[in-house]
Amino acid sequence: MPEPAAASPEAPQPRGDHARGDRGAARTDRFAARTEGMTASEIRALFAVASRPEVVSLAGGMPNLAALPLDSLADEVAALVAQEGQVALQYGSAQGVPLLREQITEVMSLEGIRAHADDVVVTVGSQMALDLLTRIFCDPGDVVLAEAPSYVGALGSFAAYQADVMHVTMDDDGLVPSALAATLDRLAAGGRRAKFLYTIPNFHNPAGVTMAVARRAEILEICRRHDLLVIEDNPYGLLGFDGQIYPSLRSMDPENVVYLGSFSKTFASGLRVGWALAGADIRDKLVLAAESATLCPPTFNQMIVSRYLATHDWRRQIKSFREVYRDRRDAMLHALGTYLPPGCRWTRPDGGFYVWLTVPEGVDTKAMLPRAVGARVAYASGTGFHADGSGSRQLRLSYCYPTPERITEGVRRLAGVLEAELDVLHTFGSPDRAGARPAGSTGRPARGPQSPSPDTT
Repeated sequence: MPEPAAASPEAPQPRGDHARGDRGAARTDRFAARTEGMTASEIRALFAVASRPEVVSLAGGMPNLAALPLDSLADEVAALVAQEGQVALQYGSAQGVPLLREQITEVMSLEGIRAHADDVVVTVGSQMALDLLTRIFCDPGDVVLAEAPSYVGALGSFAAYQADVMHVTMDDDGLVPSALAATLDRLAAGGRRAKFLYTIPNFHNPAGVTMAVARRAEILEICRRHDLLVIEDNPYGLLGFDGQIYPSLRSMDPENVVYLGSFSKTFASGLRVGWALAGADIRDKLVLAAESATLCPPTFNQMIVSRYLATHDWRRQIKSFREVYRDRRDAMLHALGTYLPPGCRWTRPDGGFYVWLTVPEGVDTKAMLPRAVGARVAYASGTGFHADGSGSRQLRLSYCYPTPERITEGVRRLAGVLEAELDVLHTFGSPDRAGARPAGSTGRPARGPQSPSPDTT
């Protein structure tokens, strides 16, 4: 037989994305199993659309930085580079800049926390601290307890480490102690135990509610009885609109609570400076995990925060933020009461960034979102805040960034979309959407967030 002809040098060769397709598929097949939990959140996917100038975005929780003294901060940053640039632009400790850790203990003292700087670990935002804690504690299939609804970033970390999230019911006073106890009893009866309880006690994201002070000791006692660690995530604790600062869970039980804090809501989110306060055993593991993840948090960013705390009246600045956000909260609540159709109910936050809205039966907020964006308003659907896919009758509205006028206009547009949905339902009945999940318990107080029924927690 003749020899096969050699490939001509002029023959076209596979190029570009087509050539990479097979290789890319092969690499995908080699991914670790835990990558199946790494999916883009609904909120992240929404940002590209919500950032359009014609869209009133009530979706994202971006702090309003207009109240910051940017001119004086610019001078401080320039002075930092000129005077301490050799240190600020160098590698640092994985635990964080010692002076900043001392200053963080002063910030936490406002919430009744007595802490030593040696027990503080500075992280790249408190999100990193939460991710490291999940990495330290959770093997695939381990149980984590979280409120329903819960912070979408936390649910993302839990999913990435293949933890099983069990939601615990909330009401207007936060996490319900009896629901927590019942969940732990069911776990024990099935031969399982939870690794930790994740909670946002103050001005909850996304629900906007605050854990009643009277409940805090009861919840901590339940956790001690079941040997359950508590992770307290508290980025909004100093942003109470009446100036009240609630006692932290950590201040009430230092031995069993890991505290997460952040400067993202009280100073500048773009610097990504947060921290964890933990006992020595957990602290040491956090430092080791941080070293493997980032080697060290950015020294420059930490020193900017440290200078800010040392040279500015940061307490007055927080007061200024509270006033800005209170005005926006008031605009949001007034617009909701003015424009929304009957059958809607919402939480009334005393601080923080968010209102949690429940819409009438039959409306699916995830399915409605494209139509809302078409009407030039954006929100975050409630399904993104539940690990089990529930929350289809809820949505989160953020009032921290838009002006009061924009908030009012956004709610007016949202009301129009809701009314159109209800008109369709009235005319044609509730559609049978494939894959739709029940919204959860209907026996909910008028202003309380919707949560899964007891058999789904």
